[in-house]
Amino acid sequence: MNFLLDHWLDITTTVLGLAYILLEYKASIWLWLVGFVMQAMDIVLYYQKGLYADCGMEFYYIAMTIYGFWAWKFGKKRQQKQGDDLPVTHFKRSCILPWTVGTIAIWGVLWYWLTQIGSTVPVADAFTTALSFVGIWALARKYLEQWIIWIVVDIVTCILYFYKDIPFKASLYALYVVIAIMGYLKWRKMMKAAANNQ
Repeated sequence: MNFLLDHWLDITTTVLGLAYILLEYKASIWLWLVGFVMQAMDIVLYYQKGLYADCGMEFYYIAMTIYGFWAWKFGKKRQQKQGDDLPVTHFKRSCILPWTVGTIAIWGVLWYWLTQIGSTVPVADAFTTALSFVGIWALARKYLEQWIIWIVVDIVTCILYFYKDIPFKASLYALYVVIAIMGYLKWRKMMKAAANNQ
């Protein structure tokens, strides 16, 4: 009983996270609502566990959740037909360099900040947080490559969370890796099917 009381936030956000990734896999707009609730709870969980960069990242996630819902519901892409859902497309080539430079810069700033406030895992915490900035934006824009970004983030996060004694969430991230690979293949198929129907 004490174990459940000690880990209730971990367990609850794990269940929400599973629902979130399955909705993402299906490209369902409802992922944004589930994500909003999960991220609000994650703020508390990560703060309690001393994962300060992850905690701060959740505020960005919440903002991107609102943007993502809006983009999927009302956003448009050049090749999108009137009345169609936001299509899955490739990450714009013009965005690769600025996002790469931005990610490295954010990683460096977060790494320095985390060492100053006494984080025990500044390199990994800063890395997953910096890369997640791009991942959530790419998801909001429905870019296929967002899955590749999340595979990297999920592998590192899984290891980090086991180390920080968040076992349920760590196991969820291990599952995320598998679902992200499947999601990549599904979204690629959706993108090809949409291209063939044009």
